[in-house]
Amino acid sequence: MNPRRPLLAASDVRKVYRTGTVEVAALRDLDLTVDHGELVGVMGPSGSGKTTLLNCLSGLDDIDAGRVEVDGRDLFAMSDAERTEHRARAMGFVFQAFNLIPVFTAAENVELPLLLTGTPPHEARARAVGMLERVGLGDRVTHRPSELSGGEQQRVTIARALVARPAVVWADEPTGNLDSAMAGQVMDLLTGLNRDEGQTIVLVTHDEAIGRRLPRLVRMRDGRLVSDSLRTELEHVD
Repeated sequence: MNPRRPLLAASDVRKVYRTGTVEVAALRDLDLTVDHGELVGVMGPSGSGKTTLLNCLSGLDDIDAGRVEVDGRDLFAMSDAERTEHRARAMGFVFQAFNLIPVFTAAENVELPLLLTGTPPHEARARAVGMLERVGLGDRVTHRPSELSGGEQQRVTIARALVARPAVVWADEPTGNLDSAMAGQVMDLLTGLNRDEGQTIVLVTHDEAIGRRLPRLVRMRDGRLVSDSLRTELEHVD
């Protein structure tokens, strides 16, 4: 029996930003695999390529060379429309900025990805409410973002990212706008979803304290991966 293929397989990925005659290589022949059910942190100094890595591996940005497969499909062999649909069905996103629609309630924000992919409205609402309950916001379903704390708003974004049952959730500095107490609650939620439900998560962070909580930590510098360690290895080093 062949081993199950990785959920994410990126090989020789290169990304170059061009401004006039100036070229900056943001990713340099980068290789990375992520298995189903992993929680992987990506750390590195400012400008090391962390966010570019997330954007390229999720197909939000194009690449200049290499190959990226997510859930068995080559992202950059698809048309733009196919890639957009695949992203909507197979991926969830959590960003530092909550990106919630201010005039929508929590439930309306969470159900939106389902409605955009053709889920019937009554089913979309039921799944949205159920997901809000799972992230501890069952009593905030009808509240708008302005009526929620920062931590609660980020929980809504996590519910929105998860409601379509994605293969992978990409999280870019998900605690960057939160104080330490709220950041801890959000990380408790993400690590719990990974541990209890096997949700695959790739998380970019600059916070060493958060990095120490993650079971696998990848470090970047100058567009390259410079280390890839499991928590047991990190604890041994400590």
